[in-house]
Amino acid sequence: MSKMKIEGSFVALITPFNKDGSVDFEGFRTLVKWHAQHGTNALLFMGSTGEVSMLSQHERHQVVIETAKMKTGNMKFFYGCTGNNTQTTIDYLRFARANGADGAILAAPAYICAPEDAIEDYFMEVADATDLPLGIYNNPPRVKSDLHWEHLIRIFKHPNYVIHKESTTRVGQVAQVLRANPDVSVMCCDSPNLGLVVPTMSLGGHGTANMTGNIAPAELAIISKPWHTPDVSVSFRESYLGLLPMLHFSYSAINPVSIKSLMNAVGLPAGGLRKPLKTMDADGLKKGLRIVKELGLDKKYGWSSPELKAA
Repeated sequence: MSKMKIEGSFVALITPFNKDGSVDFEGFRTLVKWHAQHGTNALLFMGSTGEVSMLSQHERHQVVIETAKMKTGNMKFFYGCTGNNTQTTIDYLRFARANGADGAILAAPAYICAPEDAIEDYFMEVADATDLPLGIYNNPPRVKSDLHWEHLIRIFKHPNYVIHKESTTRVGQVAQVLRANPDVSVMCCDSPNLGLVVPTMSLGGHGTANMTGNIAPAELAIISKPWHTPDVSVSFRESYLGLLPMLHFSYSAINPVSIKSLMNAVGLPAGGLRKPLKTMDADGLKKGLRIVKELGLDKKYGWSSPELKAA
């Protein structure tokens, strides 16, 4: 059986909450439909953008069960299944597999700061325990484990791995992975501070695994399109440079404070942040709203909230 291939915009979705702090599944339904309408190719539920580390095990299970019922068209549904140890990760993977997930994204377990050889073993062991398509999120700032490209290429020989998301600042690492031509989709974080989007796409990357697609899905779909023909690089340049202020805003506070605060302000179903995270300060939020208006996102997506009018 051929491997799953994902190209384009892979959006790390926020987790919407109701006023009482519970997960807002109707909000999820609205967001899923919105992304399907605007070119998103895959969604990641319960990544760091989805505040997964602050969800209970019961909530994590319910997110899988309820959102898997919302699938539309060809958009793939992946789930963050990283646990705090190897066995917990395997348990989350098996639950996701049994309840309709298309795939899962994994990072190294946070906080323990395991050495890279132990993390390589972890990725191989959990892959052996499931037939669910998997992706690796190499994100040292969050988990303090950093896989070198040699580790990654060995891991990607496992048939269950289909996605690599890189979130370091090392263009050379992306180049080495792409040169090795593993049978995975090579994607990168959309943070402009990491500076990976332009070189990843120009070297033959398959898309972006992004956060800014939560507020600008159609725009991220454009800059995440693989460069199969020369004209795509031109549309990429125009779209990327135009969207740069929003990309910087998205990462102006710890993920997902900026993006979720802005979503609430324009009227998208996002809800509050789980404590101890707090909503963005008023000055920062006004900057985001001004960017929305300058880029014409309010007119494009039909937003007319009081906060936008006041910005």
